[in-house]
Amino acid sequence: MPLHVPPAPAPALRSVLTALGSPTAVREARTPELSTLPGPFEPELPLPVHVMDEITTPAGPPRTRLTGWRFLIRDGDRTVAAAEAMLTADGWAFSHFSEGPYVGSAELALRQAESLPSAYQPRLLSIPELYMVTLWLHGDTAADAAEGGLGAGDLLVPLAPAPPGIAAHRAHPATDLLPVLTLRLTPAPLLGSPA
Repeated sequence: MPLHVPPAPAPALRSVLTALGSPTAVREARTPELSTLPGPFEPELPLPVHVMDEITTPAGPPRTRLTGWRFLIRDGDRTVAAAEAMLTADGWAFSHFSEGPYVGSAELALRQAESLPSAYQPRLLSIPELYMVTLWLHGDTAADAAEGGLGAGDLLVPLAPAPPGIAAHRAHPATDLLPVLTLRLTPAPLLGSPA
């Protein structure tokens, strides 16, 4: 099924286009691909970036919050980087360019998700407590991309590199993966102490 990619806010896209059009921003970015290729570069596949803080919170399911929009940056037929716009007190502003394993991993996860039998709205979910990023496949394709928590039918696809013991590029029901992640954050008992 095709993914239902939500449209990015126009100011977020404009901020990324402005940065891509700025020789200074591209040259000063710590992204060798962007600084050495002539372009033109095109931002594609806007994904809302949500952060899940305190996944072990005892007051119900973990909450997510929108922190930005990430765009894959293409040079012709290949993805060379990502650009992120973040929400500030004054609205959307360009944040940074990035390269590295998460860019290619996100692209691969998106391609794999297109072959799933159900339709999803793709999002990125960062779990800072585990240094983990996942492709969040939200089951409500008509949902506001800036809102909502994990739903019962949502899938999480850990991007590589994933934490040890978590399979990257494998779609996990969110209801199955969250308890596993919670266990990873539970401190182990000290040796010699009662369990």
